[in-house]
Order: sequence, then structure tokens, then C-alpha cells
Amino acid sequence: MDRTRIKDNVSRILASLPHGVTLVAAGKTRSVDELKAAVDAGVSIIGHNYVQEAQTSIDAMGNMVRWHFIGHLQRNKAKKAVELFDMIETVDSARLAEALDKAAQQSVKVQDVLIEVNSGKEPNKAGVMPEDTQELAHHMLSLKNIRLLGLMTMGPWSDDAESMRPYFRLTREIFKSLVKDARTKDAMRYLSMGMSDSYKVAIEEGANLVRIGTALFGPR
Repeated sequence: MDRTRIKDNVSRILASLPHGVTLVAAGKTRSVDELKAAVDAGVSIIGHNYVQEAQTSIDAMGNMVRWHFIGHLQRNKAKKAVELFDMIETVDSARLAEALDKAAQQSVKVQDVLIEVNSGKEPNKAGVMPEDTQELAHHMLSLKNIRLLGLMTMGPWSDDAESMRPYFRLTREIFKSLVKDARTKDAMRYLSMGMSDSYKVAIEEGANLVRIGTALFGPR
């Protein structure tokens, strides 16, 4: 897609977002030129699914924007992810949290993170099970070099946005329960939910970070 259309799409979506909702431009497979067009139109956060792909974008663009990791992260990539990303949205286990904490300590950094919730309880999907989220949150708060800032969910894939609502609602309810928990209430700032086809429903259910790619850049 040409730069003008990308800028138009970004401007339109940014204008439609309610106050307090932030756009994360999903940069998977997108060229540096496409990403720069989005930034020129007002994007302030770019999300990447793969550490190696992100490296190219970050080498070219640096601190023009904040960088979020939004894909499944393997523990052996924790060190590199900490080097590259401002926030990692997809922490789904104590072992990954500990690997990130160790890497951040070595980098003399406090790494911002979200917990990914497997809101559909899908056996082949990443994410902590909803009923285990509080336990993971408590454990993460005991680690010195990661900073828990909220929750993220994908939900089961569907081309029907309305069918996603129960999964977004469940994640919001978990978020609300953690806000009521004295140990986690101060950590609950961000609820990252919704993509190009579902972000409007996600916002209705409380999302304040939305991860949008196709609606900005066109089909891959």
C-alpha cells in the first residue's frame, strides 16, 4: 500500500479512537517505509511478532516510536527481546517472566510487561489460563527487573467481531479483579485487546491498547 493511503488510514483510525485508547500499529511483514508512513501520520507505538524481524525495523527507526513485542516469545529469545522492546505484551508463564527478569537485570533495565491471558482456553494457544492469572501476577510482582502493567489477550480467531466479545469481557473481568486485589491494583494500567476486525468491540469491553495492522497497511 502506498504511503498516502497508509497515512489516511492511520489518521482516520486515530480520529475514531476514544480518549485514553492508544493505537499499536502491528508491523508484522511490513516494510520500514510503510512503518515510517504510519509514524508520520501519528503512530507512536509499533508492535512486532518476531524478534528477528523487529531488529530490522528498530535498526532503521530507533527511538522514533516505542516498540512492543506482541507475538509468542520463547525463553531463549528473552535476552534479545529485552534489548529491543520497550514493552513485552505476551508473558504467559513464570519461567518466561523469570527469564525476562534475569535478562533485564543483566541489561540494567526494568522491562515493562503485560500478562497474556488465554481467554478462550485454547490448548494450542499461548497465554496463561484465566484462573491462573492472579497467581502469575503475584509471582511477577516479586521480580525486581520486570514491571507488570496489565493484561493482553488475543481470543479465538474469528471473522465475526461480535463473537469475540465474551473473551474480551472475560479478560476485562480478570483485569477488574486484579484492580481490587491490594497486591496488583497499582499494576493494572493497560488492557491490550482487539485487532483490525475486532478493535471496536474490544474498546467497548474496556481495551485501552488496540493492535491494528491490516486496517492500516492493507492485507499482507
